[in-house]
Amino acid sequence: MQTPSQPIARDIVLVGGGHSHVGVLKRFAMQPMPGVRLTLICTDVHTPYSGMLPGYVAGHYSYDDVHIDLGKLAVFAGARLYRDTVVGIDRHNKHVLCANRPPVPYDRLSINIGSTPQLGGVAGAEQHAVAVKPIHQFNQRWLALLARVQQHTQGPLRIAVVGAGAGGVELLLAMQHRLHRELKDMGRDPQSLQFHIFSADPCILPTHNARVRKRFAMVLAARGVTVHVNGQVTQVDAGQLHCANGDVVAVDETIWVTQAGGALWLRDTGLALDASGFLVVNDCLQCTNDPHVFAAGDIASMNNHALPKAGVFAVRQSRPLADNLRRSVQDKPLKPYHPQRGWLALISTGDAYAVASRGALGFSGQWVWRWKDWIDRRFMRKFSEFPDMSNNMAHSSTRSAAMGLALSADESLQAISAMAMRCGGCGAKVGANVLSRALGGLQVIQRDDVLVGLHAPDDAAVVRVPPGKAMVHSVDFFRAFVDDPYIFGKIAANHALGDIFAMGAQAQSATAVATVPPGLEAKVEDLLLQMMSGAVEVLNAAGCALVGGHTGEGQELALGFAINGLIDDDLEALMRKGGMQAGDVLVLTKPIGTGTLFAAHASLKARGRWIDAALQSMIQSNQLGAQCLRAHGATACTDLTGFGLLGHLVEMTRPSGVDAQISLSSLPLLDGALETVAAGILSSLQPANVRLRRALSNQAEFAQHPSYPLLFDPQTAGGLLASVPGDHVQACVTALQALGYTHTAIIGRILPQGDALEPIRLVA
Repeated sequence: MQTPSQPIARDIVLVGGGHSHVGVLKRFAMQPMPGVRLTLICTDVHTPYSGMLPGYVAGHYSYDDVHIDLGKLAVFAGARLYRDTVVGIDRHNKHVLCANRPPVPYDRLSINIGSTPQLGGVAGAEQHAVAVKPIHQFNQRWLALLARVQQHTQGPLRIAVVGAGAGGVELLLAMQHRLHRELKDMGRDPQSLQFHIFSADPCILPTHNARVRKRFAMVLAARGVTVHVNGQVTQVDAGQLHCANGDVVAVDETIWVTQAGGALWLRDTGLALDASGFLVVNDCLQCTNDPHVFAAGDIASMNNHALPKAGVFAVRQSRPLADNLRRSVQDKPLKPYHPQRGWLALISTGDAYAVASRGALGFSGQWVWRWKDWIDRRFMRKFSEFPDMSNNMAHSSTRSAAMGLALSADESLQAISAMAMRCGGCGAKVGANVLSRALGGLQVIQRDDVLVGLHAPDDAAVVRVPPGKAMVHSVDFFRAFVDDPYIFGKIAANHALGDIFAMGAQAQSATAVATVPPGLEAKVEDLLLQMMSGAVEVLNAAGCALVGGHTGEGQELALGFAINGLIDDDLEALMRKGGMQAGDVLVLTKPIGTGTLFAAHASLKARGRWIDAALQSMIQSNQLGAQCLRAHGATACTDLTGFGLLGHLVEMTRPSGVDAQISLSSLPLLDGALETVAAGILSSLQPANVRLRRALSNQAEFAQHPSYPLLFDPQTAGGLLASVPGDHVQACVTALQALGYTHTAIIGRILPQGDALEPIRLVA
């Protein structure tokens, strides 16, 4: 979590991780703009580079070769990455509406989401065709098709590509190359595959010159591809394509590479759209009827230039888009973008061969493929290999916070106040109006045993303890380590609830303590709203009422909760750390590795999908897991937090009077954790935890095991570590996995206490 050195005055929100926006992020990273914050909203953490996708399909590149890691790029740019699906825009209040989180406010908005298949106009296409676009979802569709082809063993398999532009032809040839090789490797005849391509025009590649079209016609004929010209597909059935010319062609798989338009949700925004649903923009890439909204790439339709939907234009638009976003927040005149009149297209033929096309020119060869490969790899390195920007950031932080931003008089006073040294008294609190507005929209669960809470605020909350119940108390507090306050709120609440669930209690009430960096009231209000919305969702799901709290200003965003829980007034009802019995089996419900992964994330050494998977693990509640463990007779239980796996296990063995054995190869690990610890990337808390190695009876024997460092890795919102009787454990693990704890594993067993001072023994 990066803490801005200057108060945030303006928010630029980027919707979509397309080619234009990755360029904008890189340019803002290279030249930060104090007082301006970027937020990227995207459904996926990796975005494909369209120029290399055919090479990926053909098998020439790996997944990571052709995908830009938005998580890493966002960290480098100091931008917030929100993983969500945009469903609309509230232009009146200047909010982006998302499917799964509170609205995201913007001062300037940019849209770069590519195009969306318009299959609704062709009967049966939505049910029976596989759309290539939106391109960010392409990989899962391609892998599914690859699996279907591999599983097809009876008779010929007929694959059709609808759309014979450069994208369709290139994709078909790449698929054919890859699938032929896959079938050969499986000992099957690749000639069992039959390929068809359909063009609504009288030729293939209609936007390219005759020489290029002739070259590809020769390639398709040599590869045995059946070409259907004047073959506009009007209906798709299960196993058949119907064309406007009356042809009916039998097919088994249909890939749709044509008839794309704008996303449907844009229709309700009131923004100017063209006939295909694309956003109409002027020469400054600014929507023609809203100066605060910009668009670039395929989703944009320039009203003064008829541009083809080609990735080269999206890439070239990144510089003018970034420059105009900067100028817009400064209320400076925008500069027009002048698109190039011609461009070079390098179109591969599936194998290591490509054809170059520019205007009337056309040439081909293996050397063209090597040239294309060099260009593409150079482009990708711009977004995967980052320079050290510490000096640049230090320099930028000394400049004026306003940076020429167009602020109102009230905003200017707020910015000056936010930069000033606050006193430790009233100045340390967040303003009452800001706080009441931020919390006013939260829908907090109501409980009958909460007599005084947020619904009737007073100096303190009052809760009733039902007869026969005892109170369980816990508290947790930590600073933000992710740039998404909504996700951070979820994790903080989940982490705080962990102790309550681990003891077998039900959460009753929560009191929050938060610190937020000072800034403009609107920005502080949104930060609180986002963070507390995430937290309240988790608390409500647990049946835990938020009854009050305290919010103050601080250098870094932080959040914690004091949690009250209820349990039967009987010590036997508790699941405690001390209770392990020799013969029990050790069960862990979540994978470990959050400490090393987020240390790597901060230093740009973690892949975005690793961090995304870790976040998903951290927001998974332990509530159902604890209930399941209790139902299967768990004798002891705790939740994994900062002490790491070994530290918590030592805490359990000592009061239980037992020893334990851990199988290092059985530990469930988060994706990427082995890679980051192998690179020597460790949490700052790791050295303190490593001191507990003295609890290992055979530490020297396993110190070089790849998983060994993860015994000491501090966890945030980790899983439950429990001992379960041996005759119950298999049923317990099966039940936990069915509840969604898919990584649940048996990691060891409990032994009688031996003579050795060290209670823990490792095995491979």
